[in-house]
Amino acid sequence: MGGNSAILQGVLTIGGQRLDKALAEASGLSRERVKALMEDGRVEVGGKPAAQPSMKPDAGTPWRIDVPEAAPAEAVAQDIPLNVVYEDTDMIVVDKPAGLVVHPAAGNLDGTLVNALLHHCKGQLSGIGGVARPGIVHRIDKDTSGLLVVAKTDPAHEGLAKQFADHSIERAYHAVCGGHPAPPAGTVTGSIARSNTNRKKMALVEDGRGKHAVTHYRTLERLDGAALVECRLETGRTHQVRVHLASIGHPLLGDPVYGRTPPRIRPILARLGFHRQALHAAELGFLHPVRGERVHFSSPTPVDMRELIVELGGSS
Repeated sequence: MGGNSAILQGVLTIGGQRLDKALAEASGLSRERVKALMEDGRVEVGGKPAAQPSMKPDAGTPWRIDVPEAAPAEAVAQDIPLNVVYEDTDMIVVDKPAGLVVHPAAGNLDGTLVNALLHHCKGQLSGIGGVARPGIVHRIDKDTSGLLVVAKTDPAHEGLAKQFADHSIERAYHAVCGGHPAPPAGTVTGSIARSNTNRKKMALVEDGRGKHAVTHYRTLERLDGAALVECRLETGRTHQVRVHLASIGHPLLGDPVYGRTPPRIRPILARLGFHRQALHAAELGFLHPVRGERVHFSSPTPVDMRELIVELGGSS
């Protein structure tokens, strides 16, 4: 915490109230802003990090919020190439390349997907820009490639946000992990929260903390010292696939945060110039947020991951 930020703090005067509501009233921030700051590990209640908006602390409990300096209210439209998979008046689905940040933030104030969308959609996005990210209903990491849907209108934004909240969105990722998962298919269940020791890292935590997370995986192809795995998300938590696969001893190749690439594979990554986690958002399915029909999109494995798979003895 700290840096270019403001500290808000006080003591809860009413007990038994939802934490996000209580802190919004006490701090003057919106409930959505409070929840976003919780996800970033910037809220403490009773001297401990608070990650559950629904918790109901007692009156007299001290609270503290570290509010970072706001990003510019208006992102700048920039002519950045986009791979548009689908677009209509309500939404746009793009295939994001690895290396592209989704939205402006400290350290990445331009050159992001939001900047590209503002140019592509010529100001028709639903209030997109700034810290709150209106229109951006989900994210994938900078160094993860694949499918992302963005709302262009308020009704579409509300409809998509509801589906993400109730976990009815179909999402499948393709990942190359170290070793061979045993069993070759299964389910990983484990709550995920911000790490107490590294705010940029997520961690598995005991039940009752963090957010419930479920990943269903199956091995698509055994490789030389690695495996191509499909992960279907029942929930959508920050870094979920990366954390869950690492938790069963099979971290993603190239992931600098959640595990070490096997020594014998490191020279291969270096030779290929592969410098990211081997993770691709391959499928995205949901109900059209305005028209109501089921839509489904798929994205082929990108060239860099295909090269890695072939190098490890897999099929192209």
